Amino acid sequence: EVQLVESGGGLVQAGGSLRLSCAASGFTFREYGIGWFRQAPGKEREGVSCISSSDGPTYYVDSVKGRFTISSDNADNAGNTVYLRMNNLKPEDTAVYYCAATICTVRAGTLDIWRYLKAWGKGTLVTVSS
Repeated sequence: EVQLVESGGGLVQAGGSLRLSCAASGFTFREYGIGWFRQAPGKEREGVSCISSSDGPTYYVDSVKGRFTISSDNADNAGNTVYLRMNNLKPEDTAVYYCAATICTVRAGTLDIWRYLKAWGKGTLVTVSS
């Protein structure tokens, strides 16, 4: 059974940092990569980053490039942890963040982690105050 559990959210001031964790089980990187989505209040859920294997490649949407870093614990076994390090946070980064088992794809130059989405976790709330 595919399971994903997020942690690490919280309240932070603008310009601060957080590191989110995603504990994944029930699949390996040979089957799915891991992506991060977020959903801000009143907005649609959007994909923000993805990692295809234990050592990359990695993908980001333009709004988080240079500020967010996705990484894994370099385990290709069935069960691994993926991190999303978020620096220089902005109020517009406020959202519930979800990790997902998916396949990282790029279509027309844009990250697409919806197309082969397998499952996602329940999310962790990130609030950035101004």
